[in-house]
Amino acid sequence: MARIEYVGHATVLVDLDGVRLLTDPLLRNRVAHLRRTAPVDSRSRRGVDTVLISHAHYDHLDIPSLEKLGKKLPVVVPRGLGGLLRKRRFESVVEIEVGESIHVGALEVRAVPAEHEGTRGPFGASADAIGYVVTGSRSVYFAGDTDLFEGMSELAPVDIALIPIWGWGPGLGAGHLDPKRAAEAVALIRPAVVIPIHWGTYFPIHLGLRGPPGFVDLPPAEFVVATQAAAPDVSVHVVRPGESLDL
Repeated sequence: MARIEYVGHATVLVDLDGVRLLTDPLLRNRVAHLRRTAPVDSRSRRGVDTVLISHAHYDHLDIPSLEKLGKKLPVVVPRGLGGLLRKRRFESVVEIEVGESIHVGALEVRAVPAEHEGTRGPFGASADAIGYVVTGSRSVYFAGDTDLFEGMSELAPVDIALIPIWGWGPGLGAGHLDPKRAAEAVALIRPAVVIPIHWGTYFPIHLGLRGPPGFVDLPPAEFVVATQAAAPDVSVHVVRPGESLDL
């Protein structure tokens, strides 16, 4: 059985074959100018075996969140970002690039392409953005941040796809999937089950002085409609931040 907990943003707890993997942990209730729609449940970070990082952007590689998990916990990062964490005294950092695989317990973790700019600010560390395919008794694709890319169909087949459908503001920059393009990605990958991620978690404080703004909850409904049209044979499960799904 696989258990998927959508912690929020691009943070997902994948519990498969006795191994618990946490993707792109962003575990703070406030990050710079962003506020979280609901507090993080501290239980989501218990018993994690390994962290998977997709790219260098601050909302995906968040040092304070990694420090909450502890500096002994293994962290897998795109090749070129290891030094950034080792300078902060993280003790178990593994660098990986597209086409390479590692094993975590009974699971194989393979780095796959992503179409997304991976620089950490104008003068920070830089590495190619990646996604991951985790394979055990089931296969799980975590896209990280990506746009559509040539060869995306080669990721098939997977059992479960974790596909980003939005971000944290009322609009999206380049290198992201909106609900319609995310549905196109699903049509290419053809997973048995898709769970939309990267939505409903953070918003700019100035846009939510009286509570979370309306755009926070719109993307999944649009994604469901678009996916039903583009890939009607794929089962869509909308899991809100803090909720989990057993498969």
